[in-house]
Amino acid sequence: MVNRTQPRSGRGNDTRELIMTVAERLYAEHGLSNVSNRQIGEAAGQGNNTAVSYHFGSRTTLVRAIMTRHGMLVDAIRQRYVEAAGDSTDLRDWVRCLVRPVPEYLATLGVPSWQARFAVQVMTDPLMRALVTDESLARDSLRHTLHRLGRCLHTVPPETRRERGEMARHLITHTCAERERSLAEGSAEPGASWDRTANALEDALVGLLTAPTTHRPAPAGPRPVTLQEKETA
Repeated sequence: MVNRTQPRSGRGNDTRELIMTVAERLYAEHGLSNVSNRQIGEAAGQGNNTAVSYHFGSRTTLVRAIMTRHGMLVDAIRQRYVEAAGDSTDLRDWVRCLVRPVPEYLATLGVPSWQARFAVQVMTDPLMRALVTDESLARDSLRHTLHRLGRCLHTVPPETRRERGEMARHLITHTCAERERSLAEGSAEPGASWDRTANALEDALVGLLTAPTTHRPAPAGPRPVTLQEKETA
C-alpha cells in the first residue's frame, strides 16, 4: 500500500532514482538508441508513459544524470588518491590516481552491475561523449591528475600524449566493461576481481604512456605534375 503521508518530493526523488537505475541497465544491455523512454517507464513500473520525460525532459538529460551520479562518487575516491600522491613526480602515482578510482568504485556496486557497460555505450556516442567529457574535466581531482600526468610526460611530444590519452580512455572503459560483463555472467576466470583489474590497468597504462616513440616520415604523395609536363602530355 502506498504511504499517503510520504512527502511528494520524497516520492519524486525515489522515482527519479528508480528511472535512472532501470535506464542504466537497459542502455547497457541494448544501447542508447535502442531504448525508448516508454520502455524505461514500463520497466520502472510507471503507469504514466511520460514519466521519464516528466522527470528528465530528454534522453540526453537522463544519460547525463546517470553519469553525474556515478562520476561524483568516483571523484570522491580519486580525491583520496590525489591527496595521497601529494607532490609526487612519479608517473605511476598519477596513473594510479587516474585508473584505480574507477574499478574501486565499480567493486562497491556488487554483482551484477551495469555502470561500466553503460559507460561504453555513452563513450561511443559522439554527442554524449562530448557532454560527459566536458563535465568530467570540470572536476578538480581529474583535472589535477591530468595536469600532473602531463608534467611527468613533458618529454613526450604533445601529439603523442593526446593519442595515448585517447588510447588510455578506451583501455580503461572497455576493460572495465568486459570485467563487469564476465562477473555478471559468471564467466570470469578464477581469481578475477576489481582489484586485480586495477593492477593490470595501472601496469598497462604506465607501459603505454612511457613507450618509446618512433618518428616515421609521412609517406610521400605523388609528385606534382609541372606545367611543362602538362603542355607536352
